[in-house]
Amino acid sequence: MTNMHTLRSREQRTAWILLTPALLLLLFVFAYPILRAFWLSVFTRNLGTELQPVFSGLENYVRMAGDGRFWQSFSATAVFTTASVLSELLLGLLIALVLNQVFIGRGIVRTTAILPWALPTALIGLAWAWIFNDQFGVVNDILRRLGLITTGINWLGDPTLAMGAAIFADVWKTTPFISILLLAGLQSISADLYEAYSVDGANPWQSFRNITLPLLLPQILIAVLFRFAQAFGIFDLIAVMTGGGPGGATEVVSLYIYSTVMRYLDFGYGAALVVVTFLILIAAVAIASFLLNKSRAKTSGVI
Repeated sequence: MTNMHTLRSREQRTAWILLTPALLLLLFVFAYPILRAFWLSVFTRNLGTELQPVFSGLENYVRMAGDGRFWQSFSATAVFTTASVLSELLLGLLIALVLNQVFIGRGIVRTTAILPWALPTALIGLAWAWIFNDQFGVVNDILRRLGLITTGINWLGDPTLAMGAAIFADVWKTTPFISILLLAGLQSISADLYEAYSVDGANPWQSFRNITLPLLLPQILIAVLFRFAQAFGIFDLIAVMTGGGPGGATEVVSLYIYSTVMRYLDFGYGAALVVVTFLILIAAVAIASFLLNKSRAKTSGVI
């Protein structure tokens, strides 16, 4: 018993020794910027103070509560995140189910399916901006040839259509990421479970609902967590496609923070915006982790 305890203590010490460099690197890369943002958020530092920090307490947060542009950008971010993540989840699950089947050329199809996600986001944004161009875009050209429209639709000039175009571009690019994660989960499910369930007379829909979905839930939550963090912090796609327009309809929080800091040189208020965004993401991660732990507990019970 003593030898087991000693061996376990040595393993724990070895683990900490091996993990310490990585933890220090994470502390430097992530913790320091966040702590500095917290510190800077309680100061006013802009052109009015000649870029010198002047302590203002929670003034930046009070200002944020009455900042209509911030709430508009937060609303745009919420719409973009919700619509894109839900669409990507449904399409990614459908694609993963297809790619999990056995068919000729499956390897080539799987490789091709991941290409949109591998391309640079800024390049994708530029490509879709041209595709949705009202004068020379492919979308309007196809609609004209089909006789559905006579004049070009200004996709990126209308607030609702511009948001829809940005969501469509994001879904096209990042759905493969969801499908690959879910495909890995599908391949970890034993085929014996489906065979045993089919012997009992279950149809494909019942197998999906009672076997695939419960066992795939942890991968689904992980995929949603990753995509929520990425979509909530989206910057490059929106900046290239719409620049936040028209009229701020697609200006997401990250783009507003960029304008506040880089264009208006309001560092204190920009730091407060970063802090609030960070806290929202932390809350989302905490909720997702709680749900993930519950799903794992249920899954272990099913297995």
